[in-house]
Amino acid sequence: MSEKEIIQENPLGTQPIKSMIWKFAIPGIISSLVNAAHNIVDQIFIGWGIGDLGIAATNITFPLMTMITALSALLGMGGAAKFNLALGGGKSKEAQRTLGNSLFLMVITGLVIGIGAIIFLEPMLKGFGATDLIMPYAKDYALIISMGLPFGIFATGASYFIRADGNPNFSSAVLLSGAVFNMIFDPIFLFVFDMGIRGVALATLLGQVLSSALALYYLKFRLKSVVLTKGDFLPQSDIIKALCALGAAPCFTHVAATAVQIVQSNTLRYYGALSSYGSEVPLAAAGAVSKVMIVLMSCVIGISLGCQPLYGYNYGRKNYGRVKETYKLALRYGTTVAVIAFVCIELFPKQILTIFGLDNPVFYDFAIKYMRIYLFMTFANALQPITSTFFTAIGKANLGFWMALVRQVILLIPLLLILPMVWGIDGVFWAGPLSDGVAVIIVVIFATREMRKLTELEKQQPKRN
Repeated sequence: MSEKEIIQENPLGTQPIKSMIWKFAIPGIISSLVNAAHNIVDQIFIGWGIGDLGIAATNITFPLMTMITALSALLGMGGAAKFNLALGGGKSKEAQRTLGNSLFLMVITGLVIGIGAIIFLEPMLKGFGATDLIMPYAKDYALIISMGLPFGIFATGASYFIRADGNPNFSSAVLLSGAVFNMIFDPIFLFVFDMGIRGVALATLLGQVLSSALALYYLKFRLKSVVLTKGDFLPQSDIIKALCALGAAPCFTHVAATAVQIVQSNTLRYYGALSSYGSEVPLAAAGAVSKVMIVLMSCVIGISLGCQPLYGYNYGRKNYGRVKETYKLALRYGTTVAVIAFVCIELFPKQILTIFGLDNPVFYDFAIKYMRIYLFMTFANALQPITSTFFTAIGKANLGFWMALVRQVILLIPLLLILPMVWGIDGVFWAGPLSDGVAVIIVVIFATREMRKLTELEKQQPKRN
């Protein structure tokens, strides 16, 4: 079959948008929900088995997990965006080299980051905001998590390509396998084998190994868009530059989120010590609330990632009407989920937080207030991830980069540092909605401008049969 025939038959360019969105989004939503669930299940078991110091420890070490997300976004999401653009343009050899180079970089980067984290473990955790009481738990947890970094980066990064290859179900299965393994073995290692917080970390590590094995199996035996050769794994500067450019925005979003979390943890530790809450309760509360937010927003992420192949392939084919329709539907679906999340957060904060099994009234006093104020703009939080993925998929990741830069770096980090000087620990609460509100305005401006450009390009295109 010729490349032209493959392009014409590809359902990404021919099937109804709504059905294609859900074909790709539902597996993504399911995998995002299960991965979010495994994050919160970790916290639940740790809350029941260890207490608030254990929850605080996992919050302190969470930047290591966002490191996986950031690097897999750089190499996986960026590579998959270029992969789909190349396939849509009929450039199968370029798509082939993109996949090979991305996989090579995932392996090398994962090894370097993992080894570095192990070598500098204790100073790294101190920089993340660990107190003397939290440090023993954080070290036990972070050491094992660091060993899993190479597997986590490879599995997550490869899942983007499996989805881009037209198999969203297997892409989700890669991530689901590790998450389900984790949820099953968390209580076994924690309670049956009495391994404490190390058992929770070990379940995560082994789950990542399983996910990596499944991803490797698909790439070796079931890949259908291209056929990899040894030469495709040789680094090529033009390919690496292009995929990193496309992956820079989503990667930076996660790097900035990591920086925010580090600043936030240190701010909570410092100003918490000056308040009636102490340092450990705010850190534990922030950890619990962040895991809740991951669960509530996982559907938005699934929708966003499910639309990526549709954006890239149709933009590569210059089918701009399908690109616009996909983006508008993604916003409609994502915003619906975000509004539901907002209602749950504002009306039922205590009921949500009680799943962690803690009985400390000081914890609930702080966490409820923190959740309601810091997450007040949740109803609009679907705009940024969906729009950032959209820009990345159509080759304009620099726009997503600047949106992330404004919210995380220019606004949120300074507000986390400045507002507590005036309002004490309450200043941390208000930094979230203030930065989110400005970010929403910026996203709307850039997205509206891009829709107008696509409309103009669509008018210039000859009508398709």
